[in-house]
Amino acid sequence: LEKPGVTFVPLPANPLDAVWADRPAPPMAPALPHPLRYAGVAAAEKRAAAAAALREAGQDAAVLADAHSLAWLLNIRGGDLDHTPLALGFALLRADASAEVYMDPGKVPAETRAHLGNDVVVRPRTALAGALAGLAGKTVRLDAEATPAWFAATLRAAGATIAPGDDPCRLPRACKNAVEQAGARAAHLRDAVALARFLAWFATAVPAGGETEMSAADRLLAFRREVPLFQAESFPAISGAGENGAIVHYRVSPETDRPIRADECYLVDSGGQFLDGTTDVTRTLWTGPGIAPAALRQRYTRVLQGHIGLATLRFPKGVAGPHVDAIARRALWEAGLDFDHGTGHGVGSFLSVHEGPASISRAAKPVPLAAGMILSDEPGYYLPGHYGIRIENLLLVREAAAQSDQVKPFLEFETLTLAPYARALIDVALLSPAEHAWVDAYHARVLADVAPHCDAAVADWLASACAPLT
Repeated sequence: LEKPGVTFVPLPANPLDAVWADRPAPPMAPALPHPLRYAGVAAAEKRAAAAAALREAGQDAAVLADAHSLAWLLNIRGGDLDHTPLALGFALLRADASAEVYMDPGKVPAETRAHLGNDVVVRPRTALAGALAGLAGKTVRLDAEATPAWFAATLRAAGATIAPGDDPCRLPRACKNAVEQAGARAAHLRDAVALARFLAWFATAVPAGGETEMSAADRLLAFRREVPLFQAESFPAISGAGENGAIVHYRVSPETDRPIRADECYLVDSGGQFLDGTTDVTRTLWTGPGIAPAALRQRYTRVLQGHIGLATLRFPKGVAGPHVDAIARRALWEAGLDFDHGTGHGVGSFLSVHEGPASISRAAKPVPLAAGMILSDEPGYYLPGHYGIRIENLLLVREAAAQSDQVKPFLEFETLTLAPYARALIDVALLSPAEHAWVDAYHARVLADVAPHCDAAVADWLASACAPLT
C-alpha cells in the first residue's frame, strides 16, 4: 500500500453488505445494570471523574467507541458476545458529565434506563452521525487506537477539532478499585475449588483411559458451572494433549479432538466470568504413570522459575510491562530457550479476559504498571510436534512496603490464582532455596484456602498435591 498511486478512499457504505444476503441480525441481548456491590464506584461518580479530565484538557466531549468503556463507565453489562459481557454500542461523554449512548433502544429495558439516570440518554445508532455533526466548533477527544476512522472523518467534516488522546475510561478501568480487588480475590477462590475438583478428577480419570481433549474441557466447564456467580467461560478453553499443547492458541474441535494418552503432557488454559471477577489460569500436567523425561522436567522447571521470578518482583513506580518481560524469560534464556508470545496481559473485572492498556511483552506499548491492575504471568516453552508447557497465574499490582533507605515508591504483585503446580514435572534440584521455599509457601496457601471448600476426596488429593517438595 506504500507504492505510489495507492490511496485509501472512504466509502459511504460497506460494499459487502450488498452481497451478504444471510448476514445475522445484530445481537439484541439486553444491557443490564452491573450492581454497585460488584462495580464498587457509582456510574455517576465515574462520569464525573472522566468529565473532569476532559475539562482539564480543554475538551468538550469524548467519543467512546470501545464497548468495554461503556460497560465500565455506565456500570452495565450485556450478552452480545459469548465470553465477554458487553452490550455493543457507542457513546459521547460530555464535559458536563452527561452522556449519550447509541445502541438499539430495544436493548435497554426500563430497569437499565432507571439505573442510567436522567443525565444519560439512549438513542438509536442511526442518530450518531447527526450527533457528531452537532459538535461543530467543539473540541472532541478521540482515541485513534480504539475508534473507527469514520468518526474522525465525520467530525472533521462537521468542523469539530479533534484532540487525539487516550480513551478517558481505559486507564481508570484497568486500575481496579477496592471492591473490584476484593471481588477478584473472591472469584479466584471460588474458581480454585472448581480447578481442584478438575485436577483431582484428572488424576484418576485419565489413567483409567477413555478421556479426550474435549471430554476434559467439558468436565472442567461442568465443575465451573456449579460455582456461585459463574456466568460463562472467559474464553473457549485451550485443552491440548501432547503435540496439540505446542499450538499456543489451540482450540479443540470434533475434527482435532484426540485421546489424552499415558506418559504425555496435557496443557489446559481456561477461565471463568463471574459477577465479581474474571479468571484465567493455565496448568501443564503429566499424565503418567511413568516418570517424566529429565529434559521435560528441566524445561518445565525453567518455565516455573520465570513464573516465580515475575510473581516475586518488586519494582519502582513508573516501570512498564516491556521493562519486566525478560524477568520471566531469564531461566529459559540461560538454557538457550524462549517462547514467542507475551508474558502477560491485562484482565478486566467481569469484562474482557484481555484488557489494555498495560501488558507484559517486549512488543507492548510502555504503559507504567499501576496499583489495582490485574495481569497474567504466563511464561511457556513449546516443542512443535511434541508438547507445550505454560504456567499461568493472575497477579494484582499493589503498593509494596517501604524498605530502609528507599527513596522512591515501589510496587509488587499479589498472586490471585490458587492451583497447585505439577510436582511430577518439577526438577527440584534446579530450584534455588528461595524458589523452593516460594513454591512450598504457595502450595501451603492453596491448601489452607481451598481445601475447606472441597469434599473429603478432593481435599485429600489437594493435600498430596500441595505437600512440600522433596
